[in-house]
Parts: sequence; C-alpha cells; structure tokens
Amino acid sequence: MLARLAITHLKLAHFRSHRSTQMRLDGRPVAIFGPNGAGKTNILEAVSLLSPGRGLRRASVDELARRPESLGWKLRADLDTPHGLHEIETFAEGGAGRSVLIDGKPAAQAALGRIVRLLWLVPAMDRLWTEGAEGRRRFLDRMTLSFDPTHADSSLAYEKAMRQRNRLLKDEVRDARWYEALEARMAEAGAAIAASRRMALARVMAAQQELDDAFPAADLRIIGPDGEDMPETAEDLARALSRGRARDMAAGRTLVGPHRVDLEATYSAKDLPAAQASTGEQKALLISVVLANARALVQDIGAPPILLMDEVAAHLDADRRAALYDRICDLGAQAFLTGTGRELFAPLADRAQLCEVTEKGGVSEITERA
Repeated sequence: MLARLAITHLKLAHFRSHRSTQMRLDGRPVAIFGPNGAGKTNILEAVSLLSPGRGLRRASVDELARRPESLGWKLRADLDTPHGLHEIETFAEGGAGRSVLIDGKPAAQAALGRIVRLLWLVPAMDRLWTEGAEGRRRFLDRMTLSFDPTHADSSLAYEKAMRQRNRLLKDEVRDARWYEALEARMAEAGAAIAASRRMALARVMAAQQELDDAFPAADLRIIGPDGEDMPETAEDLARALSRGRARDMAAGRTLVGPHRVDLEATYSAKDLPAAQASTGEQKALLISVVLANARALVQDIGAPPILLMDEVAAHLDADRRAALYDRICDLGAQAFLTGTGRELFAPLADRAQLCEVTEKGGVSEITERA
C-alpha cells in the first residue's frame, strides 16, 4: 500500500484575496470551482509556497500580501508524509523577506524540498514549448528538484559563484587568480546540476512508457544554445569557463554552463517537435510529462506528489478530462484542481472534495460542497 503525502489542514491569513481561509482536507483530490477572480488560483499559489522558491506565479514577497492592509501574510499547513506528520509555516511581515518554520523551528527554504514534493501545471505553461528557453529551464529544474532536493543547494551555489564571476567580467578584471576559485565552485556545482537533470529526465521518460496513450509521450533532451552539446563534468566545465573568459568579458556575462541549456521536446508518435504540434497536442504533451513525473516519484518516495493544476479541465475535451482524473486517482495523489464550473469535475464524482470559492468586497471565501 502506498504511503500518503497530503495536506490535512491549510490556513491562509492576509494572503492575496484571502483575509482568513481554512481548509480541512482528507487526502482526496480537491476540486475548487468559482467565477474568474474569486481567488481560486490564490489557493494553489499558497500551496506552491510549501516548496522552495517563489511559487507558481514567481511573485515577490510583497505582491503576496493582501491589499490594502499590507500587514504581511502567513500560510500554515499540516502535512501527512511518508516520514511522519509535519507542520509548515511560511510568512512575511514588516517588509522582511520570506521566513519558514518546520515543526516550529526556523528552517531554510531548501528544507521544504525534503518534506513536500510538489508539481504544478498552470495556464502560463501552455506556451512552454514555443516560448523562450528560460521557462523550460525552470520547468526542468522543478522536475529535477522533485527527485533530488539537493538540486536547490547546487543551483544556489552555482548562481552565487556565477554572479561573482560576472562582476569580475563587467569590471574587466584580467587576473586569472580571481577567476580560478570561482570557476572551480561553478564547475563542481554545475556538474551536480547537470547530473541531476539527466537523472530526472531519464526517470520521467521511462515512466511515460508505462502509461497508456490518452496523453502522448514526449521525447525529452537537454541541449545547449543552438543545439550544441554542453560540458557536463566538472573538469570539462572548468576548462570551458577558463577558455571562455575573453568571450565572456566581451559579453559581460558567463556564456557557458547549466544556466544556458534548453529542454527540447518531440511528440514521439509523430516524430514532431513539440513547438510544431497543435495547441491541444502541446497541452497533452505537457500533461503527459507532469503525470509521468508524478508516477516516477511514487517509485522513488513511495507516495505520489501533491499536484496543482490550474484551469486544466477547461482546455481538455471530455475524454481527456476523464482520463486525467482517472490518472490522478490511480496515482492516489492529492491534486488541487481549479475551474469556473462545478460541471467540469462531474467525472470525479465522490472521488474528490468539492469546494466553491466566492468573492465579496475583495475578500475570498471558500465553502465545501457535497
């Protein structure tokens, strides 16, 4: 029998449109419906902040506070995990940055990744395969983080060293001794990043082969700018950084490393680049990757991750909508799903908790429906 990873109690205080919202949850999928602007996505955004980073909207700390009070904000969640019960609080007040408490003790954001495994799919990601590489790198890194919580530490170490190296480049410092220590740190962290990303991609692609064809499989590949191969070992990356100093100085930034890769996707059955597939096919490919990621995590941690799927039902036909719900329930995942109408969740029937969100005077309220 699978272990459980689920939020059992969620409380939002002065978060976006939610002045004070509480949800008691039983581990089943949570179908949240209501009109546009009622505050449905704000709930999913709050849950996304139980993981490291800036959440599914990539909002600043100040943007999350309810207006016009601007008193700061606070989230609290009780979680049932494979390793026991945990209480997580994350908050910001008085103009300070975001703080995290795990079981009442201060913790770094990176520690959240060791407790909560979260995957999300939001409407802005519908253009993932056609827009710039930055969004695909973020998608790749969230996928990687779900398998390897230390990926966040490697990424932070790499970015810190790279910022320092970029300052030297902009100041046109030419003394090699200033670069060598920074490049050694970048090479070590960069090799760890590359290895974790390759592992995550291999796990997801293997999991896709175990699924039926309701959602088409995608071949995924990590490439460098213009499709070139990128250095992956610490030794190769250190050499590339050393050789590239003159070019990087002319550009004023580092032009080689894991921060420059892209995620390439091909619709397997049609041997068609994802960017050239229809809008519906692109969405189906994206759902396939997220579901495969979730399935692979079950094998890793013995429990499915928590899934956040904003407005996903509205963009699927009836058959694929039903197939998505079946996949979520087969996984045993607690999924938070939003939609404007209750009828979108009819195929879930009694397999989910139904919650209606309404808004009055700029304040969101949530009511559980039978």
